[in-house]
Amino acid sequence: MSSNTLIAVIVVAAVVVIALTALLWALARRRHLRERFGPEYERTVEERGGRIAAERDLRAREERHDSLDIKELSAERRNEYAAEWSGVQQQFVDQPDGSVARADELVTRLMGERGYPTDGYSGQVRDLSVEHGRTLEEYRAAHAVKVRSGAGEATTEDLRGAMVHYRALFEELLSDQRSR
Repeated sequence: MSSNTLIAVIVVAAVVVIALTALLWALARRRHLRERFGPEYERTVEERGGRIAAERDLRAREERHDSLDIKELSAERRNEYAAEWSGVQQQFVDQPDGSVARADELVTRLMGERGYPTDGYSGQVRDLSVEHGRTLEEYRAAHAVKVRSGAGEATTEDLRGAMVHYRALFEELLSDQRSR
């Protein structure tokens, strides 16, 4: 075998190894994003029109989230929030619309105290998606009912469902659990 042939074989082998390594890395990264974001991964793929754009967006969310100072609450603050949540639920019987609005405010306040930016609903969804991707649909559903309620278009059953949805995220945020 001539030295040119040997060099060609080595170059081809190196290119194949590099290509396989890149492919394996990309597949591992995709698996990581799917596991971390749960249903939010597929939702983002659909919204962005493809996996490449979606994965770029999800990686940007991770980077942003890593820069946040997310903190646990003291036991005393958790108890105070839990008591306030109980009051919101008790109010539901007499004022379902008001309870849903208060539940939304309480979740937003809790997010802020934990260190999540509360600069609007879409920003909240973006930042929550990294650690709470599995309960994010609950938050979306609750928020949609709150918006409809503000327009007088939500039934009492819709409002009850919104309270259940808010509670799922509230409890996860309060207990510092992650839905990954």
